[in-house]
Amino acid sequence: MRNGILGAASAMFLVGTLAGVSGLVGAYPLYGGQAVRYLVAAVILLLITGALGLRFVRLTLRESLYLGGLTLLGLVFFNVCVIESTRSSGPALVGTILGTVPLWLALAGGRPAPRLLIGASVVVAGATLATGLGTGNLPGLLWALGALVGEVSFSVFAIPLLPKLGAIRLSAYSTALSVPMLVAVGLLAEGAAMFRTPTVAEALGFAYLAVVITVLAFFLWYTALPKLGPGLAGLFAGLIPVGAISTGVVLGIATPSAYDLLGAGLVIAGIIVGLTAGRDRGDTGAAGTDTAMPAESHRDHAPAADVP
Repeated sequence: MRNGILGAASAMFLVGTLAGVSGLVGAYPLYGGQAVRYLVAAVILLLITGALGLRFVRLTLRESLYLGGLTLLGLVFFNVCVIESTRSSGPALVGTILGTVPLWLALAGGRPAPRLLIGASVVVAGATLATGLGTGNLPGLLWALGALVGEVSFSVFAIPLLPKLGAIRLSAYSTALSVPMLVAVGLLAEGAAMFRTPTVAEALGFAYLAVVITVLAFFLWYTALPKLGPGLAGLFAGLIPVGAISTGVVLGIATPSAYDLLGAGLVIAGIIVGLTAGRDRGDTGAAGTDTAMPAESHRDHAPAADVP
């Protein structure tokens, strides 16, 4: 459990830094840059898969649809929305909107525990404060809401796949599948201009996105998700605004307003309240979901090398 909590917390903080780092690559052609990012990440993940001796796993039609939905919404659509929201409003708005993920993951998993609903309500209040009184505007808000859909899809579509694939293979399959999607859309939207030689800052930004946000954060999240269940793991999405605001300040690309900071603070307070949901004895799911994944499925389908 402790490893799962640490993994989920680390993954969500890293996801929050995406909004700030995206500002470094905002001038680069959108689809070309993301295609390169996921290509690099897919190569790294496939090399790790081979080094660990993890065999290729065939998916059923239903599982293939889950993987396609995860890739299209959770990777391609999500990153487009994050970048566009950052261009419009800076990293604080999208980071705070993504802080409402705990509510949606809890509701997706079943009847939430009462304390989780209270915590989620505080989270939503914080996100609303930052949206209405912070640095946000309408286009930035709409793109941020799209990013929220993508972030929820990233977990919901992964849940039925993780027992069979494990964290590493699911990350490798989804990133590899995203590359042709991005190239196809990019050729339609940007044509040959979708690729150009990046500047030094852009190259460093893409390297961070590929290695830290994709390879490392994907692995941490998909390892924690079956251990904690989506409701409990999702609570740590409250760290997304912390990562977003912190990165914007460190990189000097955005200065959060007092309302941004207050909204993020409310989000974190809501997460803390939600983490006490396990004390509500009347519900089986500590974080508002039924249970975590059965241990048997991991032994049968996911090799031990997939779990740290």
